[in-house]
Amino acid sequence: MEWWQRLQQQIDELGWSKMDLHEKSGVSYDSINKYLRGDTAQPRGAIMAKLAEAIGKSELWLRDGIEVEESSVALSKAGLTAGVVAGKVEAGTFREVDEFDQSERIEVALPRDELFPNARQLIFDCSGDSMNDLKPRPILDGDRLVCIDYNDVEHLVELKSGMVVVVQRERDGGHFREWSVKQIELYPDRTEFHPRSTNPKHKPIVIQRDHEADDGVTVQVIGLVRRVMNEMPGF
Repeated sequence: MEWWQRLQQQIDELGWSKMDLHEKSGVSYDSINKYLRGDTAQPRGAIMAKLAEAIGKSELWLRDGIEVEESSVALSKAGLTAGVVAGKVEAGTFREVDEFDQSERIEVALPRDELFPNARQLIFDCSGDSMNDLKPRPILDGDRLVCIDYNDVEHLVELKSGMVVVVQRERDGGHFREWSVKQIELYPDRTEFHPRSTNPKHKPIVIQRDHEADDGVTVQVIGLVRRVMNEMPGF
């Protein structure tokens, strides 16, 4: 079910009209009309949060269909949010897309990101040594990366040299996928995604202006790395 179908379902249960939703959410009537026709993949900015609050649901439910318990809602009001564990980042490892699909999403309570409070947070577990020489702080095997979903902030954030990002590469028509963490270097004619490793086997991904690698592999940024977490052994 798409997000706007959940929205329609909820206002039907409430017995509301589109005008009611407009008045209670503060979102323009014309925009609500477009959303409920399915014309917009996902609203920008804080619109999703306004609509969710108006219908008495969590933003996570409206956007992704994930039910949030009342205790989680209370945590949200205290500045916490739910981050979804997306999977593993491992440079050079392509997996079948089916391997990325999780029948049950794992959620972790996280502090709300102060810069991007309305953006989804994705969590990736790092495998390998492709960023073990990153400065000033390396990303090591076993680290957990807390990222902002780039789709949610693409209109707000311009990619810049030095940013650390999660990159998705797809090949064979999208049947195989690699997720890896890289550091951006921008040039007038190309974007380079670099490993920062003591292991020479790791090579940069170089993308020309057409955003497609020379071998036909499609490349896109899916997450901005905001924090790195790990637990101390021995417990």
